[in-house]
Amino acid sequence: MRILEHRDVLSLVLAGGMGERLFPLTRDRAKPAVPFGGRYRIVDFVLNNLINSGLTKIKVLTQFKSNSLIEHIIRTWRLTFDIGQFVDPVPAQMRRGPHWFRGTADAVYQNLDLIFDEEPARVCVFGGDHIYMMDVNPMLALHEDRDFDLTIAAIPVPLSEASRFGILEVDSENRVIGFSEKPREPKEMPGLPGFAFASMGNYVFQPKVLIEALERDALQDTSHDFGKTIIPTLLAGGARIGAYDFSENPIVGSEEEVTYWRDVGTIDSYWEASMDLIAVTPPLNLYNAKWPIKSVAPQLPPAKFVFADSASNRIGVATDSMVSSGCIISGGTIHRSILSSRVRVNSFAHIEECVLMDGVEVGRYARLKRVIVDKGVKIPARVEIGFEPDEDRRRFHVSEGGVTVIPKGTVLEEPSPVKSPSR
Repeated sequence: MRILEHRDVLSLVLAGGMGERLFPLTRDRAKPAVPFGGRYRIVDFVLNNLINSGLTKIKVLTQFKSNSLIEHIIRTWRLTFDIGQFVDPVPAQMRRGPHWFRGTADAVYQNLDLIFDEEPARVCVFGGDHIYMMDVNPMLALHEDRDFDLTIAAIPVPLSEASRFGILEVDSENRVIGFSEKPREPKEMPGLPGFAFASMGNYVFQPKVLIEALERDALQDTSHDFGKTIIPTLLAGGARIGAYDFSENPIVGSEEEVTYWRDVGTIDSYWEASMDLIAVTPPLNLYNAKWPIKSVAPQLPPAKFVFADSASNRIGVATDSMVSSGCIISGGTIHRSILSSRVRVNSFAHIEECVLMDGVEVGRYARLKRVIVDKGVKIPARVEIGFEPDEDRRRFHVSEGGVTVIPKGTVLEEPSPVKSPSR
């Protein structure tokens, strides 16, 4: 195995997508900046994967509604530039003309100066909007050992979901021999009935191959997208393209766990990934000390649970849940939910299968089920949300799977008291 020095690898994280399917969580922020898991942002997962793998030259390419994303990166990811380590947000600069990024490939093309400046031996191009843990070193080793021009990380997915992804066909040595972007009838993996081999949108390139492919693509009328144009064109031109099977990826400290990767591109997939975290044995283990998932750590007091008044059922309690620092559970009940920092749940409230983001306050006797509440929203006393989907649709966004989302800035009123009938 040839060893590639980590300092010779430049990582480009694509974090400029609009995330339209994740609306309204992306109404005011980029998709990679959406909070996840109580104290993280979605982009933290790819950044932790790269840094834990020893890859510390990272440029994050931003674009739409990027302010909160850029602020988060600057405040959270401070590496040591003196020894060549950095995580730099790169706003869209329109270096190639007065237009935004026209696709994932165009995002890198408009920032080719980053590659020219660093002169890396290899370039990693990773998406910034997936939830997973990955040691990148085995993928780099495969790329080096097989002398591939491009290596694509891929994972088996059920055929019922495969039309959402780029699907690879590989030979017995995992060399890519076919590729289809979001096919209507995805091809089944040989030896694994019911599954297709899906691209994760993570690539390792030879710099020369990447630069030449992007420069050719820029001169043509295409979608300027890695999956739709770059990969098929390279494959047709005889490039050596390999597939790295992510299902075999080892993580230090959790060798017995099954690999986990989620494309949280919709409200339902975001909610499902959130619920995965609070399983008794979660498929994504945030508690692995040998593969830490770090983020900004606000200076807040510990979470507090108060009142043990069993006579009136005024008990602050949380079961099968994650509760972040600064939260106060004041006589309310939390079950199978995730609470970000500074959430307050008042007496007799009941929260079940919910995601409450930073600064949310839930009033007395309020009841929420399968609800995502964005930052700073105040839920009045006695409000009930998540029990009548048709009623909720009149006021809020409700997903296909029945998850209600209350966006930032929403002002709710306390229900009027029921009047006794006149005599």
